[in-house]
Amino acid sequence: MIVMRSLVLLVFSCTLLGSAWADMWTYVDRNGVRHFSSSPADARYSLLFRARSAPGEAAQTDVSSPQGVQRIAKVQTLAKLEASPGYIAIKEHLHTAAQTRALDVALVQAVIAAESGFDSNAISPKGAIGLMQVMPATAQRYGLANDSTGTVAAKLTNPKTNIDTGTRYLRDLLNQYPGQLELALAAYNAGPGAVQKAGNKVPDYKETRAYVKTVLQLYRSFNPYASTTV
Repeated sequence: MIVMRSLVLLVFSCTLLGSAWADMWTYVDRNGVRHFSSSPADARYSLLFRARSAPGEAAQTDVSSPQGVQRIAKVQTLAKLEASPGYIAIKEHLHTAAQTRALDVALVQAVIAAESGFDSNAISPKGAIGLMQVMPATAQRYGLANDSTGTVAAKLTNPKTNIDTGTRYLRDLLNQYPGQLELALAAYNAGPGAVQKAGNKVPDYKETRAYVKTVLQLYRSFNPYASTTV
């Protein structure tokens, strides 16, 4: 049985992509799910870290400076995320799927963190389900079907099935937009049709533009040397 929850996992107010390095804000909800955003949507959010200009900058950490304190807080928060029961429960599935689809594990981590905060029971108001917030219609295109073993929606709450389906879709989008990670992420959020309609650019949707910015920042947090030409 699926526990339906009307849950908006990420609320954004940022309207421009701007620099790929963005501030990151976070809060933990009453269910213990950590939310991330490239800008504070409300008073629940606290600053995790300020933007920095390049991966190498992280190596210089003055613990007596505000920037040093923020970087330490960032490392501690991401360490807690990776030590959380939700992450530990899916770690094996995540690594297996990433290897199978030739994806950077850090990128899959970033997408899951942004989409669901590693909550396998997350369901969005639009009907996206599970860790990678896969729509049932998308899952059906990848072979999931309503049958005697359960509905497509029920199957998507299974971490292994959800990650397998979500990474297949992400890989196809990366193949569709080679060397353009921003467009692949925009298509994951808003659909390939929206990207095409925008002239093969990130659509001018507040949520989508902020989503791309947030995932890129999380990606670079998990992998400081991540490339946008994945």
